[in-house]
Amino acid sequence: MKKYGILSAILFIAIPACAQNDNKAGAESEIKVGGPCEDCEAVYECPVPFKALSEFAWLPDWNENSPRKIAINGIVYQADGKTPAPGVVIYLYHTDQAGVYPLKGDEKGWAKRHGYLRGWMKTNKKGEYKFWTLRPAAYPGGNTPAHIHVIIKEPGKTPYQIDDFLFDNDPLLTEAERKKPGSRGGNGILKFYDASSGKSLFKGERHLYLGKNIPDYPR
Repeated sequence: MKKYGILSAILFIAIPACAQNDNKAGAESEIKVGGPCEDCEAVYECPVPFKALSEFAWLPDWNENSPRKIAINGIVYQADGKTPAPGVVIYLYHTDQAGVYPLKGDEKGWAKRHGYLRGWMKTNKKGEYKFWTLRPAAYPGGNTPAHIHVIIKEPGKTPYQIDDFLFDNDPLLTEAERKKPGSRGGNGILKFYDASSGKSLFKGERHLYLGKNIPDYPR
C-alpha cells in the first residue's frame, strides 16, 4: 500500500494542470440530469485526466496509526440495477477529525469550500470502486450526522449528487434519516465491521445504482 501511495503521488505531480480542461471536454453536449448542483463542478478539478483514474482512492488524511481508519468499497450498477457500470467517476469530500473542511491556504476553485480531504476514482470493468480514509467528524455544535459527500459523473451525462455516506452507529443519525424514502443512488447508511484484528481498520460496503431517484434521468 505504501508503494501505491508513492506511485499516486508521482502520477499526480507528473500530470499537467490542463487535466481539468481535458475532463470537461464535450461537457456542453452532455445530458443534463440530477437537477441543480453547483458543487458538482468540483468533479472536473480532478488533478489527473479521468482516463488515468483507477478504481481505488486513498484520501490524503490516511494515517496508519489512527483508530479511525475506514475502507469502503462497492459496485456501481447501471439503471437496471443488475449490470455493472464501468468508467463511472466518483468524487468524494468530507470533514476532518474536528468536523471542518480543512484548508492548507493555497486552495483554488472548489477546494476553497470542500477542503483538501477529497478524492476521485473511476469504476473498473466490474463496476467496482474502493477508497480508504479516516472517519470524519460531525460539524461542531450541530446535530447533522457525520457524512461523506459524493458526486457521480457518468460518461455522457452531467455530474450529479447522490445521498451522502452515513454511519449506522452515529448517535446523531435519526430514525427519520434511517427511514427516508427516495434515496438518491441507493441507501447510503454504512455498517462497518472490524477487519484489522484490533488495529482499528473498519470496512463497509455500499453499492450504487445509477439514476435511482435522480431527476431527469433517461429511462
